[in-house]
Amino acid sequence: MATITAPARQAASVTEAVPFWRRIPAGLLFTLPFLFFYVAFLVFPTIWALVLSFFNETLTGTRGEFVGLSNWSEMFGDALAWKAMGATLYFTLLSTPPLVLVGLVMALLTNRVMPLKWLWRLSYFAPFLLPASVVALIWIWIYQPGFGLVNGALSALGLSELGWLSEPDLAMWSVVITTLWWTVGFNFLLYLAALQAIPQDYYDAASIDGAGWWQRLWSITLPSLKRTTGLIIVLQLLASLRIFDQVYLLWMGSGGPGFVVRPVLEYVYDTSFTNFRFGYASAISTFFFVLIVVVSAVQFRIFQSREERS
Repeated sequence: MATITAPARQAASVTEAVPFWRRIPAGLLFTLPFLFFYVAFLVFPTIWALVLSFFNETLTGTRGEFVGLSNWSEMFGDALAWKAMGATLYFTLLSTPPLVLVGLVMALLTNRVMPLKWLWRLSYFAPFLLPASVVALIWIWIYQPGFGLVNGALSALGLSELGWLSEPDLAMWSVVITTLWWTVGFNFLLYLAALQAIPQDYYDAASIDGAGWWQRLWSITLPSLKRTTGLIIVLQLLASLRIFDQVYLLWMGSGGPGFVVRPVLEYVYDTSFTNFRFGYASAISTFFFVLIVVVSAVQFRIFQSREERS
């Protein structure tokens, strides 16, 4: 018995002699800074927003009275909140398909052998580097009646001018066009990287077999881009659901004509910092956060099932 327990006691004494911080895995030490900021700026604010949704919190900083589910019941009966959510979903449905398809077309054009390829890549990606304030200022001038670029072109063609920022039927399309010009460069870059990862041998073998460009596109290129397309769709849907900057700046925080383009995040901002109802705004933002999580889970499940079938 002594010969069995002695090595164990010796190992235990050696372990006790090693400092605690030396026994922490090196990988955990490298991830601690990220975990700290992740908990401080994402996990804690999310939990705190959920807590505030049950209180009548105001800007004074003092703890408001506990109201239970009152904020939640008010949210489900608030027509303006549901209108903001409808505008957000409508923008997501309108903007996601062109942002994916245009990014793919731009990548296909740039990936072909053509002169000044670097210039095309730079011009496609450059708008994505601009801040939201600059983008909004550019498109406010473009949409201006009389001297704006779009209405000027319509007048030159003998067509009537359009109120891109003042007509409710065109306001949402104005946001979609602005967002497309501004952010499509990111999707273009992802598609371009995926296209360059496809082995050239596939195309050479298809060309030997007599396949044309269109056949190679449908048989080689698009099937090879399935995972990239799935990733872009997920990222684009999440980005579109969180729209705020361009809408707020294009209409100076007014939500557009009749609030037709005011997204959920702008309504949360107005409720918090204009009406000073932080508890009610926390209930809306928490509900919207759960909605985004559900949408993301459904998307990942759909793409996972498609990959398993393929």
